[in-house]
Amino acid sequence: MPPAMPDFSNTLKLKYVKLGYQYLVNHIVTLTLVPIMAAIFIEVLRLGPDEILNLWNSLHFDLVQILCSSFLIIFIGTVYFMSKPRTIYLVDYACFKPPVTCRVPFATFMEHSRLILKNNPKSVEFQMRILERSGLGEETCLPPAIHYIPPKPTMENSRGEAELVIFSAMDSLLQKTGLKPKDIDILIVNCSLFSPTPSLSAMQLQNSHRCIPLCSSKKTKKKNMPPAMPDFSNTLKLKYVKLGYQYLVNHIVTLTLVPIMAAIFIEVLRLGPDEILNLWNSLHFDLVQILCSSFLIIFIGTVYFMSKPRTIYLVDYACFKPPVTCRVPFATFMEHSRLILKNNPKSVEFQMRILERSGLGEETCLPPAIHYIPPKPTMENSRGEAELVIFSAMDSLLQKTGLKPKDIDILIVNCSLFSPTPSLSAMVINKYKFRSNVKSFNLSGMGCSAGLISIDLARDLLQVHPNSNAVVVSTEIITPNYYQGNERAKLLPNCLFRMGGAAILLSNRRKEHKRAKYKLVHVVRTHKGADDKAYHCVFEEEDKEGKVGITLQKDLMAIAGEALKSNITTMGPLVLPASEQLLFLLTLIGRKIFNPKWKPYIPDFKQAFEHFCIHAGGRAVIDELQKNLQLSAEHVEASRMTLHRFGNTSSSSLWYELNYIESKGRMKKGDRVWQIAFGSGFKCNSAVWKCNRSIKTPLHGPWSDCIDRYPVYIPEIVKL
Repeated sequence: MPPAMPDFSNTLKLKYVKLGYQYLVNHIVTLTLVPIMAAIFIEVLRLGPDEILNLWNSLHFDLVQILCSSFLIIFIGTVYFMSKPRTIYLVDYACFKPPVTCRVPFATFMEHSRLILKNNPKSVEFQMRILERSGLGEETCLPPAIHYIPPKPTMENSRGEAELVIFSAMDSLLQKTGLKPKDIDILIVNCSLFSPTPSLSAMQLQNSHRCIPLCSSKKTKKKNMPPAMPDFSNTLKLKYVKLGYQYLVNHIVTLTLVPIMAAIFIEVLRLGPDEILNLWNSLHFDLVQILCSSFLIIFIGTVYFMSKPRTIYLVDYACFKPPVTCRVPFATFMEHSRLILKNNPKSVEFQMRILERSGLGEETCLPPAIHYIPPKPTMENSRGEAELVIFSAMDSLLQKTGLKPKDIDILIVNCSLFSPTPSLSAMVINKYKFRSNVKSFNLSGMGCSAGLISIDLARDLLQVHPNSNAVVVSTEIITPNYYQGNERAKLLPNCLFRMGGAAILLSNRRKEHKRAKYKLVHVVRTHKGADDKAYHCVFEEEDKEGKVGITLQKDLMAIAGEALKSNITTMGPLVLPASEQLLFLLTLIGRKIFNPKWKPYIPDFKQAFEHFCIHAGGRAVIDELQKNLQLSAEHVEASRMTLHRFGNTSSSSLWYELNYIESKGRMKKGDRVWQIAFGSGFKCNSAVWKCNRSIKTPLHGPWSDCIDRYPVYIPEIVKL
């Protein structure tokens, strides 16, 4: 072999050459401009005062040129600073320092391993070899539950570790920065392998009391109440009075301007041609005034359009349609319940009563793993359900839109109770071979309202990233979360939750304007996690036998009502017409000043929306919202029929409801849709969409083979 070339990489001379090259390239602009500026400065110093004065006087400044140059500089500066991204500062941070009692020296770790794996010495030896080469020291820590022999990885201990770590870090950060919880506008908590319900972010809100409940309810006893006044609201005369009032207030500007414009037009017609010409000639137009006025209009228009948020289009969406083999008729469900809970007939009877009053039909579906006796909630089966639901919805979406995976810039997947590693978003990226620079997010633990949280996140991202496509996938994986215990509060979700999922394509590209179905108008989010009752009303925990399930408290509907009140308090001013806002304001003033016992005015949201998509969480949820919002049976038809045909599909139920309205041929251009969802924590989230074009009845979709049968009559009780 010939001798190797000498190694010049470490020689002193080459080191300085490399440093010189780096400095030259990194400062090329400075090294070019400094000599030029120095030469100009020296040349000016050579000139005498008289020569400098003569040079200045020789320059001819025209006012128009000065104005144009000034405007150009201001215009360029405005565009530059408005398009420049905001500077993000890291104010401070805090790290959790584990207590000394949690330390695990090598000797302790290996002793525990030998006791836990006493029947498998090879595994103990393998762990020892890994530990010897790991680079870890003697002061690393493990949570208290792992110090037990055997370890106790219960839900309670997991929450305990989360509270210890997160609360300690947050307390330290608030102390270092002097920040108050009410000053925090955005909260993001990431934890890969532990995804409880309510989420860890809700846990932090509950601990720090970030939100103050806006509404409170007190039970009062009615004592000698006077007889109610007769209800005139439906009389014919009052109906026309109300319609006249609404038209008058909502069109006050038009009704004011039209007579004024008509009077001006008539006055102009009275003038002869000569008088009109003389009037025009009497107007004196100065060039400077014209330029300044034009510049001002252009400047205001530029600022307005640059500060205006980008329009977010919902191009299309697709819902997963479960296969027929997954259907669970009432008889099948009850037969399985009797076999699984054969030692507890009262729990079986409880499930039967719930199912009779649930509003579900005979065609709802559960994943294959739940059809086994006993169910098989393994990781493999859970992934199998996730792949079936998500990939089916994604395939349908890509086929409908003609979109290619490489055209997707943002991917958001939300699934509350199943959070594997790699994540579900990584699973989608792997399946469809997305670009390596796709921005992916996986939301977990956010409950049934996570779909609208994902829409809100996609909206914020699309405001920052121009000319982008975002795909949102909303689902809930049932397989690992089917409760097999005996507690009634945890058996309730088994009766209501079913398979479902949806994939939604959002875009801020202008070329999507023509084919997009909807435009996103508003998203309003309300979180009541600061209240202890709201935080615990939907709670994932273990029963006495150690089986994990979700507990639904009896006061759930009351808490949902409070969350809805807070949400519509924010939503109302954004969407209600002026007539409704004025009535609400006058009633509020009257209650404050004249009589607090006046009945509060409930705004008529039917004036703001043509369609309502209420989360199909259960019959009680739909009934409560129909009553509180004073909606007709037709307004809640989509929600009731979705619950009947598909059950509670969690965050994706809103899209089945929207597809129902489309399948009925009711969605016309300009129609407004209000989506309302509730979730653990407790959250109430709303989204408002405006139909971009009249939508034809879809030929393919979850309702294609059964829409002609709907709506169906749903009795209060279905005897089983």
